[in-house]
Amino acid sequence: MSKLIEDAYSTPMLVETLSLELAKLKTPNVIYPVGDPIYIHIYTDPRSKNIVYHPVEPRLTENKEEILNHVEKELALRIDEDAVFNSSEEKAEFLYGLLEKIVMKGGETRIENKRIILDYSTYEKLKYEIYCEKVGHGILEPFIRDPYIEDVHCSGVGPIFLSHKIFGSVETTVTLNTQEELDRFIIKLSELVGKPVSHRNPIVDATLLDGSRINIVFGEDVSRRGSNFTIRKFAQRPLSIIELIKYGTMSSLVAAYLWILLEERMSVWVCGETASGKTTTLSAITSFIPPSAKIVSIEEVPEVHVPHRNWIREVVRETGNVASDEQGAVSMFQLLKAALRQRPTYIIVGEIRGVEGNIAFQAMQTGHPVLSTFHAASVGKLIQRLTNYPINVPKTHVDNLNVAIFQSAVHDPETGRYKRRVITVNEILGYEPADQQFNFIEVFSYNPIFDNFEFRGLGTSYLLDSKIAVMRGLSGYGIRKIYEELYQRSEILEYMLRLGITDYWEVWENLSWINRVGIERAHHKYKRMCLMKFGSKVEDVIKAKIGRFL
Repeated sequence: MSKLIEDAYSTPMLVETLSLELAKLKTPNVIYPVGDPIYIHIYTDPRSKNIVYHPVEPRLTENKEEILNHVEKELALRIDEDAVFNSSEEKAEFLYGLLEKIVMKGGETRIENKRIILDYSTYEKLKYEIYCEKVGHGILEPFIRDPYIEDVHCSGVGPIFLSHKIFGSVETTVTLNTQEELDRFIIKLSELVGKPVSHRNPIVDATLLDGSRINIVFGEDVSRRGSNFTIRKFAQRPLSIIELIKYGTMSSLVAAYLWILLEERMSVWVCGETASGKTTTLSAITSFIPPSAKIVSIEEVPEVHVPHRNWIREVVRETGNVASDEQGAVSMFQLLKAALRQRPTYIIVGEIRGVEGNIAFQAMQTGHPVLSTFHAASVGKLIQRLTNYPINVPKTHVDNLNVAIFQSAVHDPETGRYKRRVITVNEILGYEPADQQFNFIEVFSYNPIFDNFEFRGLGTSYLLDSKIAVMRGLSGYGIRKIYEELYQRSEILEYMLRLGITDYWEVWENLSWINRVGIERAHHKYKRMCLMKFGSKVEDVIKAKIGRFL
């Protein structure tokens, strides 16, 4: 603890979990656990004023080389080269069993008759070292375990940098000090994921044990600053739609609108630039799809979470670095064609980038709604990419996509960091050959001044007024019922937020129940629960927040 106080010049605050409120701290100094025995100390460097990320680990210091060399030799003699383990936990238990035979606990460090004697504290440190090197991810282990990390960046020799969910971009105290050390680590990392890197094969895309994506570039001949790698962390617990509302990514009214659309089998794409939170939003809105639906998801790397039991999860198979039929690979294009024969209620494509986009539009044209993410910052850029090589969707077919959500990372002047927001929600109307232009309706837009969302679709939404209304047999004044339902659904989501129903699976269970009993009954139940817990003022607060006009 004295070393931690010395680093930050003050006593750090110990917290079990991190809240968004901590992002407002100008000079953070906190410690939090990420799984026994690792703690993370985040503090502001007194000299540079930069935020520093320091893993607190039980690492060996005294006699480290002597201890590890002896243990390595003894383990090598006892481990069968053909040993196969079904899980990392099984491998860890096996290694711990061997350590019990190699190490005698109690007393000063010394070697006697091929056994090493260690005190209890040093033995626990040795177990952690062995786990990291033989089972885990070495020096990356704290980053992999930390649920608040989004990306890990190693740009070359020097410190590793992180994208932190609360504190933004931070520099770590974990460093790779020489090119030789960096190359050794990257070679070992590539072997761990089963795709050995070399000068002949310098670029590797793979998946780590926890599902995170890793990109490796090896050697100074292709990277001037030497080898580097980037890890996109895989979220073990997906964020729910209620949490996205809580964090301000979208409003409850935006979510309610998407809820209606997905129940009515509309195609929705989440668009935006890199690291804008597209996949997180896509996973969250899948809970709006009725629980009886059959879903087929197709991804290059499995990232999307779907709560439905009737879910087929398909993943692209690559052979070498090039996906081709001759090498026995299975492409996204092939999987998407196969999905059309599986009679899905919904098709989810992790990300559309190439010719599979054309098949996705053919699927939508034949009545298969498609959810996907797409790299585009505006409707214009979306259409430009769709109608040109390599996707080549005919202009007159673009309106098969019903809604495009555009999401971005926006600067927060209060904290100086970035937060993710849905910028616009657009209904795609189609192409007018006479005018040679595409028509769309901006149903929702983000107001950065007030950090809220403006509903522009009241009475002007094509999907609500002209498509869903027709499907429900409504016309004229009866269309008003759809907007009444929209606000009811929005209020239900607000009630759930206030009742603390935020966990992804708990939200899914509640939405499944709502699907069975109907909106009216569910609205009555959640409203009554909130009134009993918070009093009558809660209803006025929610109506004011939604901006209910009906």
